[in-house]
Amino acid sequence: MLSPTSKRNLLKIIPFGVICLVFGIIYALIVEGVLGNHPTFPSTGLPYVFDIAVPGIGGLLVGLFIGVIEVLILSKWFRNTSFLKKIIFKTGIYIVILTSFIFLITIIGQAYLMGFSPFDERVLNRALIFLPNFSFWSLMIYVSAVIGVGLFYTEVSDNIGQGVLLNFFTGKYHHSKEEERIFMFIDMKSSTTIAEKLGHVQYFKMLKEYYADLSLPIVQYGGEIYQYVGDEIVISWRKKKDEFNTNSLECFFAMKESLSNQSLKYESKFDVVPTFKAGIHLGNVTTGEIGVIKKEIIFSGDVLNTTARIQGLCNTYNVDLLVSEKLINALNLSAYFQIQALGETELRGRNEKINLYTASIKV
Repeated sequence: MLSPTSKRNLLKIIPFGVICLVFGIIYALIVEGVLGNHPTFPSTGLPYVFDIAVPGIGGLLVGLFIGVIEVLILSKWFRNTSFLKKIIFKTGIYIVILTSFIFLITIIGQAYLMGFSPFDERVLNRALIFLPNFSFWSLMIYVSAVIGVGLFYTEVSDNIGQGVLLNFFTGKYHHSKEEERIFMFIDMKSSTTIAEKLGHVQYFKMLKEYYADLSLPIVQYGGEIYQYVGDEIVISWRKKKDEFNTNSLECFFAMKESLSNQSLKYESKFDVVPTFKAGIHLGNVTTGEIGVIKKEIIFSGDVLNTTARIQGLCNTYNVDLLVSEKLINALNLSAYFQIQALGETELRGRNEKINLYTASIKV
């Protein structure tokens, strides 16, 4: 089984392969349509053999290769670069890589067609005819456009959420549906005091660092970020194989650990170490697309209001984590967690009472 992080990376890599596969086949069909029965490229005299499988497989492999570089390397290098600059700089890097790759493939292909070694001078000379020719650079322009499409897709995906973009494409929530989900509302402690101390510019910088440090644990434990609301984050989990796991609780403690590990960074940059409190609850929501000018996939249900009110009671009970009884009963809790009952309480603005618990990791 792939970890949530590996699965997320794989789902970001695959679209590059698919996009390059589709455009590789389109390119082969266009060239075949233009050349017809002509055995060579008129501008270079190099032979052309049409086989739709070759550009298709080649495009897929090149796309997956680009996807691996993008997801595992370049996305980290350009994390703090603006959207447009990312597209331009990354496309330039990929053009250099692919220019070398296409030239190498040309040498190998000509060596195969001529029956000589790839290092034979006659093979190299024929390949060099292709490099300065307009047919080569027109191909590079086409490839650049394809890479740009792939990069645009992944950047948009990162901006609105990988799962959200996929759901828009598949139309999963075009018609609303009912789901049972776990929700976690987390809220930065003493955020108003921190904001007044730092000023809005420094506070915003700290908030970016804070969100970044919480993101990896959320991904690792399969959470989906639903909303950022000021200094609050709303995270949700779906059922896996018709049952819920303990990922939500594990995610909470992993996020705590992530901030703790970065305490020196926050002390040196902002003279404060942020921390948070959280409420977790389980319930049914209606999920679907809304909006005309701007579309969103939203959750609607009583569970959201209840979770927010549970989180709001953390200060009352002097704990960082509150969990509803409904969630405790739904989870198969291992000996890893120590659960403490806090009693029954009436939620603000509601006429119902709920049993609340807090959890800790057994030492």
